[in-house]
Order: sequence, then C-alpha cells, then structure tokens
Amino acid sequence: MNVQAQPVADTGVGDEDKALFEEMVRRILEQEVAPDYERWEQAHQLPRELWYRLGEAGLLGVDLPEALGGSAAGVEICLMICEEISRQGFGGLASGYNIHANIVMPYILHLGSEAQQQYWLPRMASGEVLGAIAMTEPGAGSDLAAMRSTAERVDGGWKLNGAKVFITNGQLADMVIVCAKTDPSAGARGVSLFLVDTSLPGFSRGKSIRKIGQHASDTAELFFDDLIVPDDALLGEAGKGFVYLMQELPRERLGVGAQALGAIEGALQLTLDYVQQRRAFGQRIADFQNTRFTLAEVRAQLEMGCAYFNQCLQRYAVGEMSGMDAATLKLMLSEMQCRSIDRCLQLFGGYGYTLEYPISRFYVDARIQTIYAGTSEIMKEVIARDMLGRTA
Repeated sequence: MNVQAQPVADTGVGDEDKALFEEMVRRILEQEVAPDYERWEQAHQLPRELWYRLGEAGLLGVDLPEALGGSAAGVEICLMICEEISRQGFGGLASGYNIHANIVMPYILHLGSEAQQQYWLPRMASGEVLGAIAMTEPGAGSDLAAMRSTAERVDGGWKLNGAKVFITNGQLADMVIVCAKTDPSAGARGVSLFLVDTSLPGFSRGKSIRKIGQHASDTAELFFDDLIVPDDALLGEAGKGFVYLMQELPRERLGVGAQALGAIEGALQLTLDYVQQRRAFGQRIADFQNTRFTLAEVRAQLEMGCAYFNQCLQRYAVGEMSGMDAATLKLMLSEMQCRSIDRCLQLFGGYGYTLEYPISRFYVDARIQTIYAGTSEIMKEVIARDMLGRTA
C-alpha cells in the first residue's frame, strides 16, 4: 500500500513540474545516498563529496534565481526535498540539507548585499561551499540575550571571540553564519550576524558530538579566537540580528515540519509492509484490531498535519505566516512525529528495537525534532504569549 499525504501547497510551480522534481529527487537519493547511507551512519559523518553530487544534480538552492545558480523553482520544491529525504529514512542528511539549503541560503538571499549573494550563493548551489548557522552556545540555547560570543569593531572589520555548540554541518562547513553580540549592553538588540569563512585564522572546530540519532549529520563545537572578518562579512545591519532571526524562523520551522511529515510517512509505510507480512496467533499482525486502529490514527494525524502545513506554506508564500503560526506548526508536527513513530515501532515488537530494521533509525532520528529549532517548551511559551500578552 502506498501512503501519500496531500502535496504541498501550490505557490507557483505547476503540478507537472512538481512531479518531475519529485521523481528526480527520489531517483538521485536512491542512486547517490541509499547504497552508502548505513556506512555514513556508522562513520558519524556524511562525505564532503556528497554535497558536490547534490549540487551537480541541481538539488541545492532550487529556489534561488537562475542568475545565482538556482532553478527559480519555489520554496515548496526545497521543502519537498526535505520531506523526501526524511521519507526515505535519511534523517541526518535531512537536517544537514535543511540547514544548508533551507536556512543558510535564504538568509543570504533575503539579507545579503548583492556582492555577498554573488560571492556565496552560486558556490553553495554547486556544493563547493557548505553552509552552517551558529546560534547555540554552551550556556545559551534559546535565550539569545545570554549569548557570550562577541564581535568588536577593529580597523577594516570585526574581531570575533566565543564558542558555539551543537552546530549541524559544523565539521565540514566552509562558511558559517555566526551570531555574536556587537553591543553587549543591549541584550537581544545587540546581536549581529556575520558570514564567516572557516578558512580564516582564529576559526577552529572541536571534536564531533556523538548523538543518539541522526548519526550521519555531523554536529560540532566551533571556536572563534580573535578571528578577524572584513567589514563586508556583516550580514544586514549591525544590531538587527535578533530581528533577522525572528524574520527567518517561519521558513526554518517549515523545514522541520517537512522533515516530520516525510518521516511519519516513511515510518508508516514500513509499518504497513511489516504488519501485512508478519503473523502471530495464526493471523497477520494487520488483522488485529489494535494494529488497524493504531495505523488509522497515525494516518489521520498525518493528513491533519499535512493540511496545516499546507495552510502555513500558503501564508508563507504571501508573506503572512506569523511567528505564532511557525511555533504551532513546529510544536504540533515535531511532537506528532515522535508519537507516531513510537506507535509504529511498537507494532514491530522486539524487531523494532533492533538495528536490523530501519524503523529503529526513524525512531532515534525523530527525537531531536522536539528540541532543535526551538524546543517544544519554547514553542508553547510563544503561543501562550501570543494569546495572553507579553506578561504571561
């Protein structure tokens, strides 16, 4: 049985073009990723050349203008790629792709100068440059006001000092968007963003952080020790970093939502196949009422999640997706992903707890979704403040 959720909303690309992109993405993933992904999981690292291959195949920067190396295909195609990578069970790659193509590149497209766009984006679209974004610090996650990394004005540029942690793509990144305080006395209003070339003196990486899931996605500590960047490394205006982060959150959380929908669909398909083949007490697992009700609930939740995702995507396409929309989407879909995949794994019995069955990878890969890009608790706070006011 083929599980198909509703397609993403129509934001400018025809159905025929969408179908062509989707088929191309599936074929590329089956050829370039599937044969080696288990080995990459064991190595806790994606190979650097994979990004060149994805760029050569046209999967990076699909919604960039053609003049900047893209296909001008629309944001829904980029999100479809996130969803398909997750559907095939490549959670680590999905997170790395989401950071590079759905977060970092749009930051530069929306906030960068023409020179910055021309310098970075074509090379990011080709895979020559891999991007990351560095916000979280050892003592400051969602609380940006507690950030300690600083950027101090010097002749001809800025001097960066500080450390970041849990940075996806951190080990391989060629360019990192770094959040740093340019006015330590101004709290969140003193944050600025910088495009940091990782080949510069003063930039270093710690060892890879081992995680319970998404093993193929490298996660690193980054350090800045009197790192000097030129004036033109400032992204946008000084002191507006927090505003920019809030401005770009809707797209980031659409990406997390697309990953969640794809993973639920992929896990559900694995489960449907398994319960129709596995037998117990003289009948298929699929013939037990508990199995049928569980699958029905997961499918119903998936359809509801797709409907709200499409609604948010339509709002995003016309510039009307609010921070509360983004928080609601991120909260509900990431929590739904963890619950749904947990219920799917249960139907595998003991086999679901083994590494022999791919459902186990869906399970461990899902767990981070309620944590990164804003924890579920922070999402609830955002929603509550929207309802009750800032003093809630």
